[in-house]
Amino acid sequence: MADRFLRSGNPGLNDKTFASQPLVGLGGERMTVSGAVNKSFLLLVVLLAGAFWPWSQYLATGDASVVTGPLLVGLIGGFVLALIISFKPNTASYLAIPYAALEGVAMGSISAMLERRYPGIAMQAVGATFAVFAAMLLAYRTGLIRATQRFRSIVVGATMAIALFYLATMVLGFFHVNTGGMFNGSALGIGISLAIIVVAALNLILDFDIIESGAARGAPKYMEWFSAFGLLVTLVWLYMEILRLLANTRRS
Repeated sequence: MADRFLRSGNPGLNDKTFASQPLVGLGGERMTVSGAVNKSFLLLVVLLAGAFWPWSQYLATGDASVVTGPLLVGLIGGFVLALIISFKPNTASYLAIPYAALEGVAMGSISAMLERRYPGIAMQAVGATFAVFAAMLLAYRTGLIRATQRFRSIVVGATMAIALFYLATMVLGFFHVNTGGMFNGSALGIGISLAIIVVAALNLILDFDIIESGAARGAPKYMEWFSAFGLLVTLVWLYMEILRLLANTRRS
């Protein structure tokens, strides 16, 4: 069974995290795939609810200052909770919902500001995100895309490369090196966004696979919350990259 345990590019859902958790014996409460799915939908509802407040406030007033504070709270608070959950998976039972709410506040703030500039962009990004999610789930369930060892290695390697790319551009920005061409509406910027979206989408396949493996292995019940958290991390990443791509294409 240990051989089935899979690596993932997701900092939350990975084999080491699941393998470090105690196995549940017969008669104990074990995680199930359906339980993880139900909790994932609950976190999505909480995220959308969290996004509604800054969204409605900004679109009603048109004043960016009304979402500046919520945006910072959402970004910093969500990052802190994500770190805690990643290192202490058992805390997901009571921190996953606040994390989803904070991520919703941050996403709602960013989406509202872009919606003001490019009407309709937020709904397009939401629709595209759910369409990609449905396509990846269908591809996984039908066996069209299989999480083989080679597939995992490629996706994890690509995800790590993207993380280093983000880090490098951030460091270069501190030294006032202009990397705007990699994130604007140029052919290079759009190409980079498309590549990142593909990698984020493929991470969903790894997420689905590791959730099934965790349930089969006998992971404890709280790992349902942890699995839902990890899946939400990937979906938020996917949404933000799609939103960036749409903004770049509008800008160009």
